[in-house]
Amino acid sequence: MLRTGFLGYPTTFMLDFVVCALVLVVPLLLYSLWLVKVRRQYRAHKRLQIILGVILLAAVTAFEVDVQYVHGGWENIVARQGLDEAALAAKLAAVWPWLKIRLVFAIATPFLWVATIVLALRRFGTDPRPGRHSRLHSVLGWASTVDITLTSVTGLAFYYVAFVQ
Repeated sequence: MLRTGFLGYPTTFMLDFVVCALVLVVPLLLYSLWLVKVRRQYRAHKRLQIILGVILLAAVTAFEVDVQYVHGGWENIVARQGLDEAALAAKLAAVWPWLKIRLVFAIATPFLWVATIVLALRRFGTDPRPGRHSRLHSVLGWASTVDITLTSVTGLAFYYVAFVQ
């Protein structure tokens, strides 16, 4: 894995990559919703959701491997900022509440997305059209949309507090 970030802050390549992905995922998700709600392009919506799901799963997996196994945790990445011991302890203490809020949404995201996508694939079949599953799919889809949006917002806030500020 690459050891340094590309956004100009003392991070890692994967941290910066995931931050960029967080910025892109919400507009792509909104585009997918526009495809299905306005254009009634169910197949295009299905394809885009599957692509987003696979890309996010791969990105999050690579991110976790990089942060946890390559760098030994986000705290070690923050420690590279060259702060003295007291300042580092204060920074880590200030970042923890942001991380806890972020984790509430980030942990729920894969469960919501997997449930939404797997149920849709099973119940809508190869030619997706409105049907009996539409109501539940809409509820799960909106829950997933709100959750990934909050995951993105809290992820960006965590990045800012931990690595920019």
